[in-house]
Amino acid sequence: MPYRMMSSDSTSLKRAPEKLPNRPTQSIRIEDFGSARDVLRSADVRQAGFRAELIERFAGGAHAPVLFQEGEAHQRQRSATARFFAPRVVTTRYRDLMERTSDELIERFRSAGRTRLDDLSLELAVAVAAEIVGLTNSSKAGMAIRLNRFFAPRADNGGLVSGFAGFVAGQYRMLMFYLFDVRPAIRSRRREPKEDVISHLIGQGYSNREILTECLTYSAAGMATTREFIVMAALRLLEREDLRERFLEADGSHQIQILEEILRLEPVVGVLKRRTKCDITLETEAGPIAIPARTLVEIDVRAANRDATAAGACPHLLDPDRQLGAKVSPSLMGFGDGPHRCPGASVALQEAAIFLNRLLRLSGLRLVQSPTMSSNPLIESYELRNAIIAVE
Repeated sequence: MPYRMMSSDSTSLKRAPEKLPNRPTQSIRIEDFGSARDVLRSADVRQAGFRAELIERFAGGAHAPVLFQEGEAHQRQRSATARFFAPRVVTTRYRDLMERTSDELIERFRSAGRTRLDDLSLELAVAVAAEIVGLTNSSKAGMAIRLNRFFAPRADNGGLVSGFAGFVAGQYRMLMFYLFDVRPAIRSRRREPKEDVISHLIGQGYSNREILTECLTYSAAGMATTREFIVMAALRLLEREDLRERFLEADGSHQIQILEEILRLEPVVGVLKRRTKCDITLETEAGPIAIPARTLVEIDVRAANRDATAAGACPHLLDPDRQLGAKVSPSLMGFGDGPHRCPGASVALQEAAIFLNRLLRLSGLRLVQSPTMSSNPLIESYELRNAIIAVE
């Protein structure tokens, strides 16, 4: 069922959502690709995921975080920062860092003979994202630990004490990230600007608090999600020898094609959320669906990516030769869609391809222990931990 309309008491309504009271507790879940894309591209919705309300309250100041900007303000900021994420820029400016860091990580793994794959992927993701953002004036290992703690799911039994304890812990972890990583980078770039995101924000008059919020946004997108994707892609390639051989024999563009098909099946961010700013109507094959203003729209990315009308025949199979329409991204909604589509898609794909191309060529590489999978409600993603790999 592509649409599920729910009220605050979780009663499921199949039709006539326009008769529901106009309350922000209403929600609708979308599972088909076409409607999901229409919502994400609509000018009548705003960002509601990634704890939007909480971060907007925290941010304050004159500049809203780019993740939560809308309309012309968002377009201007995305255009201004596009120079840090464009495919050509990634290739010319950051590829050397990706290759050098990957070589260092692989060599350390070879010497040890055994390691956690999720630790390697985190180190790589932190090194690359830190360079792009400008968080280069602190220990990358220390920053990885601090960010890992900040984005880790927190136990919450729903009680007042538990909720307050979680809030205090979150504030403390944010403060540590600011003091040890963000503030030193800001001070350095106020003295000597560089070609990175923090220097750009300083030039636009962002306060330290606003820069911290943006750094958290880019950290979630560039470090946390890329880490999970690299682990998932490695697992998929290790479990299928034919696919692994094909990946290693392919050139860079075909390797990325394989990775995008993996991402289509295993999107890291499983749910994208938007809230309607006014009454909207979705035109569907089953007829128009009316959605009231202030409704929370939850887009099931995994279901949308397996919609046969967009993915084609056998949408549940991993097929690098999948034929898609000219206007459909190879990963469908693996990087989102619309104005808020992930700007770092090229970064994530290139660093994953470079790292995995080196890792999978190691003689005797094997998965010793499969990872545990859990969910991170902060960014609506899966987490893969304790994936142990070994090499002869």
